[in-house]
Amino acid sequence: MTRDYDQFPDNDNGNVLWQMVEDGNDLSEPHEVEFSVVFAKQEQAEKCALHLLHQEQKISLYQEELHSDGSDLWVLNIHVNMILEYEDIEDLEEWMTRIAQEFGGEYDGWGCMSYIYDEEDE
Repeated sequence: MTRDYDQFPDNDNGNVLWQMVEDGNDLSEPHEVEFSVVFAKQEQAEKCALHLLHQEQKISLYQEELHSDGSDLWVLNIHVNMILEYEDIEDLEEWMTRIAQEFGGEYDGWGCMSYIYDEEDE
């Protein structure tokens, strides 16, 4: 299969999506994508979480373990069921970045489980 650079541009998101295709993922099937935002303070994370819940977003919130420098981070994950398309991921990343900045956090990226379907011979 030859890479279509219009569909999978040569950047981080395009490369991840293309790698998923090469690994056998069917991007036309919905995936649960986890977008992460990190906060230095619990209060910031909780305010952002409430804001996202009011927008009917599915979220999870946890405190990362203490780092060697004595700091800890609060991680807010936003779970979105979607068809994996480059433009949609880019748009959601921009939105997550704005939300993170609004509440004093930092957007930390996205990830999802790989779904590899084996075709059974009949």
